[in-house]
Amino acid sequence: MTGLGSRVVIDRAGLQALVVALRGAGYRVIAPTIRAGAIVPDEISSIDDLPAGWTDEQEAGRYRLRRRDDDALFGYATGPRSWKESLFPPRCLLWRAERDDHGFEVVEDPVPAPRPAAFLGVRGCELAAIQVQDRVFGVEGFADPGYRARRLQAFVVAVNCGTPGGTCFCVSMGTGPAVGPGFDLALTELLSRDAHEFCVEVGTERGAAILAAVPSRSAGPDDEAAAQRVVEGATRQMGRKLETSGIKELLYGSYESPRWDEVAARCLACGNCTLACPTCFCHAVEDTSDLEGRTAERWRSWDSCFSLDFTRLGAGKIRASTRSRYRQWLTHKLATWIDQFGTSGCVGCGRCITWCPVGIDITEEVRAIRRTQEA
Repeated sequence: MTGLGSRVVIDRAGLQALVVALRGAGYRVIAPTIRAGAIVPDEISSIDDLPAGWTDEQEAGRYRLRRRDDDALFGYATGPRSWKESLFPPRCLLWRAERDDHGFEVVEDPVPAPRPAAFLGVRGCELAAIQVQDRVFGVEGFADPGYRARRLQAFVVAVNCGTPGGTCFCVSMGTGPAVGPGFDLALTELLSRDAHEFCVEVGTERGAAILAAVPSRSAGPDDEAAAQRVVEGATRQMGRKLETSGIKELLYGSYESPRWDEVAARCLACGNCTLACPTCFCHAVEDTSDLEGRTAERWRSWDSCFSLDFTRLGAGKIRASTRSRYRQWLTHKLATWIDQFGTSGCVGCGRCITWCPVGIDITEEVRAIRRTQEA
């Protein structure tokens, strides 16, 4: 019997048994798959759906898949889509009502019972991002009911990262490459000439219960040392670095920095960075009705602070320039978020760098502002 904090080793057949056990427990298993030339999360039924032998090359404004020289199942960095979309859907119905002779009446529960999901392959930065969203939407007290329902039922199988991308800087943010607390099970993929195995750490009682149905052996000192080497290797390969000391005060004192004009000259205000970001939560709410006026619906959909109309009020647009919108995004992400939620809004996944069409690099922008302030 495996207990909290214990470690066992499973092979590929054991990983398949884990998927079967999760599906048998009623979970939809969401895991990385290859779709349209990218590695993205989607529902799987077998480990054959995982991107075996594939990795990604990421730099500012560039993403490409290429074959590895082995059959690693988790040998890549984060892709364009995060687990956010499973917990905070891009578009969801808040409520629906129909009108009769007495007025409108809500006829559909705005928070239908979700089918539980198991997330397989969550990296350290992504687990940290989920926990940031927990603070935004709340899982206790004044919580978003839809988010809370999906989150409390989610089963998290994390994976310690062994292959960071060229835009990753999770070490700077303290979110990886090793996963932090908050997982049910955590895997470290161990590849050698003779074996393809996974060292599994148990994080919760329900994780232990699921793992009990999976063939395994106890992890020995050699297994744990091999797992530690994977994490240490990823730490040395980190593609970017962000100096975070005094960053909140730095950005609070830089509202009039000329760097905002320089980055605005390149920024397309397309919102790609906010859509790819696993912690951004800006959204719009839209009311719709049918042509007869008998049915009304309220929908919530993702939006972006880079949208020109996002801050429109009765008096007009609050942030009419790209300069002001980029400044708002970066300052909120790295400074005011700390005051709001007690943590940075950035987890160092590097998605905003990779998926910016013009390759704007958040780490370079902070360095440039720091140089300007120190000059």
